[in-house]
Amino acid sequence: MIVLDILTDGFFAAVAGIGFGAISDPPLRAFKMIAVLAALGHACRFCLMTYLGVDIATASLFAGLVIGFGSLWLGKKVYCPMTVLYIPALLPMIPGKFAYNMVFSLIMCLQTVHEPEKLHKYMEMFFSNGLIASTVIFMLAVGASFPMFLFPGRAFSLTRHR
Repeated sequence: MIVLDILTDGFFAAVAGIGFGAISDPPLRAFKMIAVLAALGHACRFCLMTYLGVDIATASLFAGLVIGFGSLWLGKKVYCPMTVLYIPALLPMIPGKFAYNMVFSLIMCLQTVHEPEKLHKYMEMFFSNGLIASTVIFMLAVGASFPMFLFPGRAFSLTRHR
């Protein structure tokens, strides 16, 4: 049952990654790699959070690292820059629930300005959700771009002939 959960999570992340990739119009040869990276990254985060109890920010950092190093390795195989592969693969991991709740609590905060108890509750929700969403997005970006800074020559040469 655990394996099925992981495969299902990876499958839906791959589908979402392909959809996000289609928006930026990468070459057709990149779609398979985008799907693989999205599935591996999201499944990594899912496993860390579900089975090891790791928080969402730390799990997102490791998922970003998986996607970043994977895009460095797979980019050479499909002759594509890292960003073409890792940006669509990262997008399914954007914490939409937290971002939505942040905006919702901001709107509710503005509507309850004259009710101190509700105002305090919605302000707390706004900052809590905003902090989580921002931290997760930052960790995804750090994890995915770290390999580019660690191996700048390799990242630059992905689309260059030797």
